[in-house]
Amino acid sequence: MSRADRYDLVIVGMGSGGMVAATFAASLPLRVAVVERDRVGGECLWTGCVPSKALLASAKVAHTLRHAERWGVPASTGAVDTAAVWARIKAVQAEIAATDDNPRHFEHLGVEVITGEARLAGPHAVVVGERILWTRFVLLCTGSRPAAPPIEGLAEHGFLTNETVFSLDRAPASLVMIGGGPIAIELAQAMVRLGVPTTVLERGETILAREEPELVRTLGGLLEDEGVVLGTGVEVERVSVEGATKVVHGTSNGTSRRWCGAEILVATGRAPNLEALGLDTAGVQATRSGVVVDDRMRTSLPWVYAAGDVAGGPLFTHAAGHQAVRAVRDMFFPGRGRVSELVPWCTFTDPELAHVGLTAAEARKHHGSAVEVHRLDLSHSDRARAEGHREGAVVVVTAGGTVVGGHILAPAAGEMIHELAVAVRDEVTLAGLASLIHVYPTLATSVGQLGADAAFAAAGRWAPLVRAGRLWDRLAHRRPRSSSSRRG
Repeated sequence: MSRADRYDLVIVGMGSGGMVAATFAASLPLRVAVVERDRVGGECLWTGCVPSKALLASAKVAHTLRHAERWGVPASTGAVDTAAVWARIKAVQAEIAATDDNPRHFEHLGVEVITGEARLAGPHAVVVGERILWTRFVLLCTGSRPAAPPIEGLAEHGFLTNETVFSLDRAPASLVMIGGGPIAIELAQAMVRLGVPTTVLERGETILAREEPELVRTLGGLLEDEGVVLGTGVEVERVSVEGATKVVHGTSNGTSRRWCGAEILVATGRAPNLEALGLDTAGVQATRSGVVVDDRMRTSLPWVYAAGDVAGGPLFTHAAGHQAVRAVRDMFFPGRGRVSELVPWCTFTDPELAHVGLTAAEARKHHGSAVEVHRLDLSHSDRARAEGHREGAVVVVTAGGTVVGGHILAPAAGEMIHELAVAVRDEVTLAGLASLIHVYPTLATSVGQLGADAAFAAAGRWAPLVRAGRLWDRLAHRRPRSSSSRRG
């Protein structure tokens, strides 16, 4: 066996987690190989974060132009050429693929990039084609894929997912979306803003079920005002085709319904990419949710780790990167790679909906009557009013005065949530946030204002002492009467 086939670390999958892990491992330095069966960049670059955010950016511009009179500027009501929007999406992807996500970038770091399908093949061995890679450790970062529900006629008549919608040349003429999670809601708003009639069908009682309900209600109203048709309590039964139209049949709160569109997009969850890894043969424990790992991302084999979507848990790019770095750290600095359970996230609608820690309901379940919910509407934010985006609010959940959850519906909420994430992690009181001077005028000033309100309320409890102090001050400074004025 040649030295070229011996490594300190073999990373399987070159998506968000794999790229971050490779960069970190190369800096230690270690002999590292990464195996990728498709394209470097993974789901985030090619079918997820990058194309969806490029789409959202174009849709926001179209929406702003259409409603420009809100800012004293003449509106533009022209139709959007979605072919040009899709061309821009592909151009953004190509730019990233040619620079930061280019295989040569990682090769310059000293990482060997191998194209092919990787399979665990015995102790410390990974097979890629005809090669056997001997390695001290393996990190699985193979990600996930859209999961399609078993609906009669769905596979037969075809459907889109986030993996295929961006491979089109332009947007469909109209859409029916099955699923009401973040992927569906982001895409639905973008499509409507680009002139594509869109209906969202959600089985549950609400869209975005993991979010703070009052903010979801506000966001849902905004989406409906823009033209998104939201259906909840929907049980999809079958799919048929009538001419060039696809028809979704089902019930809505018990009533038979049908929904029609040029295309159907399914966004009902994701499944980990496990099948080709040889986990059973190697003895790596896994479930339908993903590879089973501990808080250091170790699998049931001490030399195999997993991170990101393939390991279940929070299905976010930033979570995958964090887990992957901690896994590499634990491999070579044992016991130093524990993963944080606190993962903030954001649904990138307009306005954005960001989340960290517990919702109010979750907090009450864990902390009972000690929970308080503090809310400040953006209608009280000078910056929001000046920019014409006063929809939304900041909600902070406390238990015994300590911040345990934060939820923001606002433009750039994803940028704002990190202050509250630090507050949750470090067990900061809401009043303690008031001690940080916030730049004015910013939307983040609302966080400081909530903290100030809590501090003022706490100070108000000392009002009797303040009044007593004033009385003492008056008594202490009264001028005594002269002896000549005393009565005899």
